[in-house]
Amino acid sequence: MVRLKHFLFLLILLFAMMRASFAALTIDITQGIDGALPIAVVPFAWAGTAPVQGATTAAPENIAAIVASDLRRSGRFAPVPESDLVGRPSHGSQVNYTAWRALGIDNLIVGHIKPLVDGTYEVQFQLLDMFKAEQLVGYKIRSRRSNLRRTAHQISDLIYQALMGVKGAFDTNICYVTVTKNRRHEKIYRLAIADSDGYNEKIILETKSPLMSPSWSPNGLQLAYVSFSRGRPEVYVQSILTGQAKRVAAFKGINGAPSWSPDGKQLALTLSKDGNAEIYIYDLGRGTTHRVTHNSAIDTEPVWLPDASAIIFTSDRGNGPQLYQVAVNSRGALSRPKRLTFEGSYNARASVSPDGKFIAMVHRIEGSYRIAVLERETGYLRVLTESRLDESPSFAPNGSMIIYATEYKNRGVLAAVSVDGRARQRLQLNQGDVREPAWSFFKQK
Repeated sequence: MVRLKHFLFLLILLFAMMRASFAALTIDITQGIDGALPIAVVPFAWAGTAPVQGATTAAPENIAAIVASDLRRSGRFAPVPESDLVGRPSHGSQVNYTAWRALGIDNLIVGHIKPLVDGTYEVQFQLLDMFKAEQLVGYKIRSRRSNLRRTAHQISDLIYQALMGVKGAFDTNICYVTVTKNRRHEKIYRLAIADSDGYNEKIILETKSPLMSPSWSPNGLQLAYVSFSRGRPEVYVQSILTGQAKRVAAFKGINGAPSWSPDGKQLALTLSKDGNAEIYIYDLGRGTTHRVTHNSAIDTEPVWLPDASAIIFTSDRGNGPQLYQVAVNSRGALSRPKRLTFEGSYNARASVSPDGKFIAMVHRIEGSYRIAVLERETGYLRVLTESRLDESPSFAPNGSMIIYATEYKNRGVLAAVSVDGRARQRLQLNQGDVREPAWSFFKQK
């Protein structure tokens, strides 16, 4: 019982550390990859005109700037500054390949935006290989004005896939928790979602009670999270579209750490309803729970393997937090838990890559908590970050980046690091703290 109270105290303490203020996220690229591919993104031509004859309007969205920013954030590309461009072509037929090759550009992106009579826009782009003098990718995309930023992210995804051989993750979302203070200096907790670049922030929930552990449903339409709105931790599932929330776990003791099964029909949870913190599977359709672990230790922070064959969780059954894996089906455990981590005295808060090959975690080294990645097949552990207090890792849906929470200038921010540790970026509020990030799955068509 003492250990359970201590565990709950740590959950609440996490939020007590958060300070005030609230604003949209901004991204600073703190480290790119040496040898990133040089690429040029030419400002897209605008075919619209103003009502006054002869006066031209500006395009409603700077598609090229968004695409260039996306590619730069990935760490894999080095877009040329707009001032260094040797021309402003809007179509492949206008490109002087020799001039661009002389600039050292491998690939060029050109395009235009054209308003249509129905109020929508046609966005056309081409990705051109400068050395082969040929088009690699080219599309026309029809978009509403309110959707032009997403169209730009979709273009970035297509370019990334064409050049890297891996699906891009720019047209995805992140969620996170922030804290502000109102005029009476009361803390206000917000659960927010935003585009992967921090734009288009939307508040999903605002409350005076602590929030934690948000988890995306596979279809991206719901979030599971832990709320203290009734004075103790309970698990809710909330629709992003309607805002409707349903309490799904409100047992005596701890209800925490929800994690969606790959098919979206179940949640893995930490519950202490039987006296000790254990891993359970909750069936969302039937409303039933099945116990997975049976141990006097604290078992928590479950996550599923992508094929739903097993759950990885944190346990102190080895006299310190380490990661374990247990095979499961819808009725519970199929095997005894197997220990996965052995390097270091603290490994916790697992996140599994979409292909199941890697596990990101919080790893303690020399008194600092950093993000590390374990290769499941070899057991090789790589430490990716260098901060003092990193936590809550979450893989991008293409497995290329990991978002996590950390501290910068004495306040909480989010950061992202590539799986090889070579590219890094920081996402922060203008003031205040932000924590508990989770990266969404790919959007369903």
